[in-house]
Amino acid sequence: MSLLDLEKLSGRRPSEPDRLDVLATTLFRPMGADGLYARTGVYESVVAALAELISRYRPANAEVLRFPPVMSREILQISGYQNSFPNLLGCVCCLGGGNPLSAQDANGIEAGETWTDGLALADLVLTPAACYPVYPLVAKQGRVPRQGYVFDVACDCFRREPSRDIDRLQSFRMREYVRVGTPEQVKEFREGWIEQAKGITNQLGLPFRLELASDPFFGRTAPLMAAIQTENALKFELQIPILGEDRPTACMSFNYHRDHFGRVWGLAGEDGAVSHTGCVAFGMDRLAIALFAAHGVQLKTWPKPVRALLAI
Repeated sequence: MSLLDLEKLSGRRPSEPDRLDVLATTLFRPMGADGLYARTGVYESVVAALAELISRYRPANAEVLRFPPVMSREILQISGYQNSFPNLLGCVCCLGGGNPLSAQDANGIEAGETWTDGLALADLVLTPAACYPVYPLVAKQGRVPRQGYVFDVACDCFRREPSRDIDRLQSFRMREYVRVGTPEQVKEFREGWIEQAKGITNQLGLPFRLELASDPFFGRTAPLMAAIQTENALKFELQIPILGEDRPTACMSFNYHRDHFGRVWGLAGEDGAVSHTGCVAFGMDRLAIALFAAHGVQLKTWPKPVRALLAI
């Protein structure tokens, strides 16, 4: 049922909660935790169509990599994630560490007793962004060639920010194009993708605005880190009003990391200069939800140009 159908049935324009409730009950099934849902077939068909659309814009020289939902804790620590966003990080814990469970431990679990005291931190974390596993792989290849690298990466990601808003999932899909090279190469890549993303969003029939943004840094240095990021225009977001005009949702981001990953991973060009990196990130679930919010939950009622673009 589309938003227009709801208006006809009720004789009024539905409130935002009503509209979002329709989306949530149609597209998702609750799984007992905020921001965690089973996804319906119609929803997944749109996510798959978006993935195919984004693939059509893949740079010709991009290497395709698909990552698992977990990654090495050590790699993420070297990258510095825990210094900036420790509150969002999910770590993997396992029972018993390296020791097998005793009969007493197993009996306690079966009896429903508290068993979490036996958990030990594993060497894995839940991947918070699709690009983090790329940089150590680049480091293993030696000097960055003159033309640099482009990667097409994707991953099921996790960030510990439980919310009942359907545009803020704890477990979500992220697709990224990552650029490694000189500052000029990375800046050109990002600027080109900002313009390209505007065109794609227009073709999808979605209202949007491009905003200078900062990441949600944690701790006492957070205001300073955010100020540095905005003052240097290191992050832009393409925001779509899923929840309302006053609460737009960041559905794509365009990030320039400067030499951060180059320094921590020892990435350097043939001339020895530290490599710079940047990425364009697509929030696959947020983009799908934005489409349903804009065009309704019945795919057959979507605008014909949008259906043709997505081949649905």
